[in-house]
Amino acid sequence: MELFSLLLLGIIAGTLAGLLGIGGGIVIIPILVWIFTHHAEIPTAHLMHVAIGTTLATIVITSLSSIVAHQRHRAVLWPIFWRLAPGTIMGGALGAVIANILPSETLQIIFAIFLLFVSAQLSFLTPHAPYRQLPSSGGYGIVGTLIGSISALVGIGGGSLTVPFLVWCNIPIRNAIGTSAACGFPIAVSGTIGFIVTGWHVSSLPAWTSGYIYWPAFFAIASSSLLFAQLGAKLTHTIPVNALKKIFAVFLAVVGFKMLVESF
Repeated sequence: MELFSLLLLGIIAGTLAGLLGIGGGIVIIPILVWIFTHHAEIPTAHLMHVAIGTTLATIVITSLSSIVAHQRHRAVLWPIFWRLAPGTIMGGALGAVIANILPSETLQIIFAIFLLFVSAQLSFLTPHAPYRQLPSSGGYGIVGTLIGSISALVGIGGGSLTVPFLVWCNIPIRNAIGTSAACGFPIAVSGTIGFIVTGWHVSSLPAWTSGYIYWPAFFAIASSSLLFAQLGAKLTHTIPVNALKKIFAVFLAVVGFKMLVESF
């Protein structure tokens, strides 16, 4: 049952990551928390740390698959990616360090609030008018660091932050999603390394872990999300994404409220 749940989780997360550009971590983390609570020997004090760290590791694989699919449609704007990459790498490492300092309960509250924010973003918030100008080199560094640190802290690829920023800078939505998928890779790599290093000293974690990365869950989720991220990216160019975002927003609101209530 645990293996089936993880494989199914990878299918759903991979598809949504490619389709909506918001990162599969939003789906993976709450379900991983449930699975770890009921089926794995993860200490409660490190439950969210392992869920976030393992999720970031899966995003490394998912983002690669999604990049390939988006690149086939020439949706990735590589000059923007390379300007954001240094900041996202620094931010990913910083987010892992901050997460290590915080208790698991605090991380759950932060993640639940972030889910509610993304839900509101998808359904209610009016997009900013395009600014029509990308930032300077220093601006790219600041934006990349902020996106990277927040993303690593809550275990996402950064799409829910990167896509609105790029659209605000007058980048077409499909290019914003494709470029965001590319930006998720350095965030995930940096964050994964950070969660391995900061969790390396924790002796109470079960076997098959490296720091806060639980490899059995990683391999099960990554194997299925690898294939379905490309499917999601292809669907971006064929189906009405806005309608699906409304439905997904309701799901995120329900999960966010549930996790927020359970954390108190």
